[in-house]
Amino acid sequence: MLKFAKNYMESIEGIATYPMISLLIFFVFFSLLFWWVFTASKEHIKEVSELPLEDNQPKQ
Repeated sequence: MLKFAKNYMESIEGIATYPMISLLIFFVFFSLLFWWVFTASKEHIKEVSELPLEDNQPKQ
């Protein structure tokens, strides 16, 4: 089964570009996430971190 898939993949022209595109998307996404984490305001982070602890649900 793996041999069939390997032979099939080798016959596709330009197949080497897909791993490069995937790596680029991965790198860009985590770079943006890293940038957002360090530039987010401390007040926003504190507010979001306390959301699970708030008891704002109506009593039934």
